[in-house]
Amino acid sequence: MKKRTAYLLFPLISLAAGGLTGLLIRNSVQQVYPTLIKPWLTPPAWVFPVVWTVLFALMGIGMAKVVLEGNRESGPAVFLWALQLILNVSWSLLFFNGGKYLTALACLAVLWLVILAMIREFSQFSRTAARMQVPYLVWTTFAGYLNLGIWMLNA
Repeated sequence: MKKRTAYLLFPLISLAAGGLTGLLIRNSVQQVYPTLIKPWLTPPAWVFPVVWTVLFALMGIGMAKVVLEGNRESGPAVFLWALQLILNVSWSLLFFNGGKYLTALACLAVLWLVILAMIREFSQFSRTAARMQVPYLVWTTFAGYLNLGIWMLNA
């Protein structure tokens, strides 16, 4: 794969997943989320799309680095990257559209483990790509705190 293609394709896929998710959950975010009792440390609503845009871009850039460094051996990294995108979208749909806060929390726990595995896999090809995923892991941990708090406060 050409360098330019990789650095366009993978960030575009990540950002498209985030954008599609945003469209799918928009009504719930605007109508339901504001009515929920939220835990202490919940950031203002504008923070979420900003942070997620940066994280989705980092996911894509990291994946491009791995594919370019790993060539054919990067298959497991690509699989984990795709799986975490699917889990990420699934969590959003469960949490926002489904209002299934406990199920969403379980999905988020699996997502956290997959991100951790993805970081380990990425590190075999590019330490930079692996480090680029650490903010995602940290934010997902914070999202777990928020998800747990919302489940407990609104059950």
